[in-house]
Amino acid sequence: MTASFTMILMLVGIQAFGQTEAKKAIVPPVTPSEGNVWKLTFVDEFEGTVIDPNLWTVRHHNRTPRKNNFWHRECAVLDGDGLLRVITRTSTERQGWHDTACIETQKTFTQRFGYYEIRAEMQSQPGFWSAFWAMPAPPGNISSTRFGAMDGAELDIFEKNTLDDDVQHALHWDGYGQDHKSAGHRASVPGVMEGFHTFGLLWTPDEYVFYVDGKETWRTRAGGVAQVPVYLKISSEIGDWGGDITQAELPDEFRVDYVRVWQLYTEDGQVAYTPKPFVEPESAD
Repeated sequence: MTASFTMILMLVGIQAFGQTEAKKAIVPPVTPSEGNVWKLTFVDEFEGTVIDPNLWTVRHHNRTPRKNNFWHRECAVLDGDGLLRVITRTSTERQGWHDTACIETQKTFTQRFGYYEIRAEMQSQPGFWSAFWAMPAPPGNISSTRFGAMDGAELDIFEKNTLDDDVQHALHWDGYGQDHKSAGHRASVPGVMEGFHTFGLLWTPDEYVFYVDGKETWRTRAGGVAQVPVYLKISSEIGDWGGDITQAELPDEFRVDYVRVWQLYTEDGQVAYTPKPFVEPESAD
């Protein structure tokens, strides 16, 4: 066997191994229940140089009531090497303001239940926080107070407002006024500020299970599990919860490698999850 032929075989083997590993990687870290299978329903690897308008809407507006905080379309960009950059900067248009970004799927993709995952690298400066979250889509209503979270909840798959090892998971329901309710958990994830990490949510009709790097970090049914579809959001927000923005060396950014969503299907192609009827909180389990 010649050296060149041996080299070809080695390259083919390496390529095949890489493809096998890549295929293995595109599954949730959750084993499907017997007789069911996970199927990808949404995926963006952020290839190219333009955010896909068939997948995302790039927001562009003032973040009222957060002071001097603007979601600017220029702050959500692709780098051409497979990453979404969510940039925070001093505003070039408004003195004393800061710009950051948000993209969402409200007009393009909604889903109820399943597994949701993002792979991202955190920001390095204080004064803002990065997040992957979901908001209720019709018929859901975040402002409704009758059924707790069952008819609509904000699902914060991850929020990163500190520069340490903590990761925040949270739920919000019953609006954002005097009836607002929430539940949350801060998970310690050593090394989360170094390189890329995955943040996931398994959402079933009975519970939420949060994951970081494929490991469970929080399990809850707080508020009564939402039974309505959601749309996705990737964003940064500026505010005191993230620290003092005046101490930040800007611009800074957090970067996203991919977003993937799976739904659980039966062998005959039906969604395996059945939503529960709404019940008022005092009647819930």
